[in-house]
Amino acid sequence: MSSQNGGPLLQAEHVIKYFPIKRGILIQREVAQVHAVDDVSLEVQRGETLGLVGESGCGKSTLGRSFVRLFPLTDGRIVFDGEDITRLSRRGMRPLRRELQIIFQDPYASLNPRKRVGQIVGAPLAIHGIGDRRERKRQVQELLEKVGLSPEHYNRYPHEFSGGQRQRIGVARALALRPKLVIADEPVSALDVSVQAQVINLFIDLQEEFGIAYLFIAHDLAVVERIADRVAVMYLGQIVEVAARGEIFRNPLHPYTRALLQAIPIPDPARARERQVLRGDPPSAAQPPPGCRFHTRCPSAVEACPRIEPPLLEVTPGHWVACHLHPGPEVGR
Repeated sequence: MSSQNGGPLLQAEHVIKYFPIKRGILIQREVAQVHAVDDVSLEVQRGETLGLVGESGCGKSTLGRSFVRLFPLTDGRIVFDGEDITRLSRRGMRPLRRELQIIFQDPYASLNPRKRVGQIVGAPLAIHGIGDRRERKRQVQELLEKVGLSPEHYNRYPHEFSGGQRQRIGVARALALRPKLVIADEPVSALDVSVQAQVINLFIDLQEEFGIAYLFIAHDLAVVERIADRVAVMYLGQIVEVAARGEIFRNPLHPYTRALLQAIPIPDPARARERQVLRGDPPSAAQPPPGCRFHTRCPSAVEACPRIEPPLLEVTPGHWVACHLHPGPEVGR
């Protein structure tokens, strides 16, 4: 059932994903849990690009894979296009795979080296019974052209392509069924800078042509600045700030967001700025600190930070932040 009310395309409500840590040789028992995603609520609007950023290990890839149900949730709810998909079986999810796709980080590991490009890109069409063999070949060759490859590449194997070309093959496969939402899990992090720009421009062009929404996962804020409409910042399994792209880069409110922005390299030595270096390492996701999870590294921590977990509040229209320094208009200062 598709939503016709123009609401969010994807809505995550209090999503939790823990992974068990087990010990033992003959009999394994659970001794702890990794809090990969801990109470995340997020929306992706129709046709927009939401950038999801954070350090490696913060849980952003786990969150993206949970959205497409590659991981079952520990708790919470996911609504896609008006339909609750939280508990759907693999069979129940199958029709929705046409509208909800993912592009993986490693452009080579995600492609079967034993299959030709035509088989890889055409697999979604074959699985969903779209067209006969001749029609599928025509559609695949059209897709290859759209992503900047040649129709003649139809019979080649993945190892015959460069990293950027392999990522384009992954993009073509994700677009084969004309999805409404694509989860792009660090799609350019394995590519050099010049190829990154080409792939990002490809994403933008395809969005304009097909009206696709993206959840664009990255650890590089410079990449997100180029493509995102809104940005969500994640730290140790939780969202700490969400705002429009311009607002995040112009007026970051959370100390962690400010630290990420200061880490963006500036190629002009004359514009070099003072950088705020975070002290210590990120805490273990198996034993997250109490209160605000960032307080162990925060240069602006106050008395309440180690004791009370700050809620994610809308401090100005469209700008949400989880920080005791910004309690929100309804709480007062």
